[in-house]
Formats: sequence, C-alpha cells, structure tokens
Amino acid sequence: MPVLNATSRHEVTFRVNGTEQTVRVENRMLLSDVLRHEIGLTGTHVGCEHGVCGACTVQIDGAPARACLVLAAQAEGMNIRTVEALAAETGRLSVLQEAFRDHHGLQCGFCTSGIL
Repeated sequence: MPVLNATSRHEVTFRVNGTEQTVRVENRMLLSDVLRHEIGLTGTHVGCEHGVCGACTVQIDGAPARACLVLAAQAEGMNIRTVEALAAETGRLSVLQEAFRDHHGLQCGFCTSGIL
C-alpha cells in the first residue's frame, strides 16, 4: 500500500453531469469542495459540513448523497449529477425548478439546490 500524506495529490476521474472530469485532489478533499472549487459547479452549496442540512446533496450513481461527507477519491469511476444538470438548456428552468418557484418552495434559497 502506498504511503499517503495530507499534501500528496493524485488523479481522480469521474463523470459529472455527463462529462468526464479528471482532477488532482488531496487525500482529504471533499467531493463538495472539488465540485465547487476545482470544477466550478457552485450549485452544490456547503452549509453545515456535517451532512445534516442537505444543501450539498448530489446524486452519485443515481442515489442521493451528501457531498460534504464523501471524499473526492471515493468518487473514482462514479457518475455524479448536480443541480446544474436539471435544466434542459442554459437559462431555462426545468419543470421541477418551475414548480418550486411557482409554489414558493424557495425560502432563502440556500438549500434549494440540495432539495431539488
């Protein structure tokens, strides 16, 4: 087994919203941080960082998961879907997003991406 340390980086490859991504991550990097800061998908919000609030919820291989509780290295080879994948085209809301808006489900909006 290779010796790991907190600052070593290694490549991880996974699909995000249908596009293959390869990123160099530290062993301790969270999937939420990689999505936001390395890939630029800021729809995944980080709230409590304990998996309680749900603002960072994404789909991993079709199942909901809290991205703040998943190490990026654990996502190797997986399919990840974020809130950015909901809209059929840029600038248009999906049916689910429209329903949320029409029925005032937004409140402050911070956790909305995780709920959707």
